[in-house]
Amino acid sequence: MQPQIILLKEGTDSSQGTSQLLSNITACQAVVDAVRTTLGPRGMDKLIVDQGGKATVSNDGATIMKLLEIVHPAAKTLVDIAKSQDAEVGDGTTSVVLLAGEFLKQIKPFVEEGVHPRIIIRAFRKATQLAVEKINSLSVKIEKSNAAEHRALLEKCAATALSSKLIHQQKAFFSKMVVDAVLMLDELLPLNMIGVKKIQGGALEDSQLISGVAFKKTFSYAGFEMQPKNYDNPKIALLNVELELKAERDNAEVRVASVSEYQKVVDAEWQILYEKLDKIVKSGAQVVLSKLPIGDVATQYFADRDMFCAGRVPEDDLKRTMKACGGSVMSTAHDLEDSVLGQCEKFEEIQVGGERFNIFKGCKNARTCTLLLRGGAEQFLEETDRSLHDAIMIVRRTIKNDAVVAGGGAIEMELSRHLRDYSRTIAGKEQLLIGAIAKALEVIPRQLCDNAGFDATNILNKLRQKHAQGQSWFGVDIMKEDISDNFESCVWEPAIIKINALTAASEAACLILSVDETIKSPKSGGHDAPQMGGMPGGMGRGMGRPM
Repeated sequence: MQPQIILLKEGTDSSQGTSQLLSNITACQAVVDAVRTTLGPRGMDKLIVDQGGKATVSNDGATIMKLLEIVHPAAKTLVDIAKSQDAEVGDGTTSVVLLAGEFLKQIKPFVEEGVHPRIIIRAFRKATQLAVEKINSLSVKIEKSNAAEHRALLEKCAATALSSKLIHQQKAFFSKMVVDAVLMLDELLPLNMIGVKKIQGGALEDSQLISGVAFKKTFSYAGFEMQPKNYDNPKIALLNVELELKAERDNAEVRVASVSEYQKVVDAEWQILYEKLDKIVKSGAQVVLSKLPIGDVATQYFADRDMFCAGRVPEDDLKRTMKACGGSVMSTAHDLEDSVLGQCEKFEEIQVGGERFNIFKGCKNARTCTLLLRGGAEQFLEETDRSLHDAIMIVRRTIKNDAVVAGGGAIEMELSRHLRDYSRTIAGKEQLLIGAIAKALEVIPRQLCDNAGFDATNILNKLRQKHAQGQSWFGVDIMKEDISDNFESCVWEPAIIKINALTAASEAACLILSVDETIKSPKSGGHDAPQMGGMPGGMGRGMGRPM
């Protein structure tokens, strides 16, 4: 009798073969069902409460996927593709998860019947290649020469991205704002140059775009009220210097023989502070911003000389001010010449809702802007911020890749028809597999109908008929509960969203299909994991006291 060989740790769970592949596919479908209903203009929102009790209301696929703490190893791939779609393109995160789940669902029967996963993967690669080529041949290039037309296109793409969000009622207002914001940036379109400040209260329409920098009034000491609150053409000193008297270090020791010696120590401290302040005043700066605190002595000193100061300015706001107004952040008060001071046309402090904001306008080399968002609840403001982030990403992408396609399920139906026609020209198993992938692409228009409460079968039949007649831009029209030419209705999306979503979804499906064994080590279950420090009850680091 052969001796039993124990290869893996006791309690290791390993499953292989078709059964574990099917269980992985089922797990992925459970994840898809979590975000399925958030697709499209009539999509529902999810309310997710984390361990700390913080509630998030969102219908952005990537946000929901991040907040669902998914532990199933295969289902995590879907979270990853949603994140990558969010980072790369910004929108289409729900679509990418839906597509991956539907691909797996349509392929499941073939797996059950014993078709080898490698054959299925080959069919996926072929279908994806065909689909991407088709998108590239169908997409419409935009003329950048006509500025008004180009701008109108960007606004339509932003409006399409916003139409599935919470703020879709105000999409005309916000799409203008988003396009203005992105067009203010330089060629590289850096995202961190668009600041977003959320202020509770007021209506959404009170939101405003400031061409320049705005940040919340920082913590200030007495004497602040006496400082002027607006200037024309001020010089701005950006510092990384602490302008206050330092408290003595704890358990530091200074031995002095007499009171006069102690007085010298104190005088020296004051002298150092006043020298710094004097240098700043002589530099001609009228607005002084520092990353470190500016104390009460300094605040009063500046107020007496009609200067404005703000300490503890957040680093990203200081950086954006530097980019907008020029100058550079100095870590000493010695070399403050005109070349390192920033300038802008107008500085003012205004009241927005319950907050005071410091605003720099008319910056010379301003390639930055700030969105001040208003709205009721905190969750609502956060969702507005996420929605605008998606729209901003879309506008950036459209400027860089100027090809667009029609949204609303139109391009998916056209790709589905194209793949179905292609599958009929080949023989063998691939024919069935590519046919299944073609059917899976119909999930987008079908889900759009389901979420809006329409009869999906009826509308899909009409769409198939139109696409078979060669009208390739027909998609679901949510407003009329029918189908319409979405290119004429201006439901436009950058082609790159669709290309990215398709390739990411098919890669995820291939990845899950290519796994033939899952091995879970016992530790990951968390039950048998040794407690911290090896002490009973997990007393933390170290040996613990001797018993």
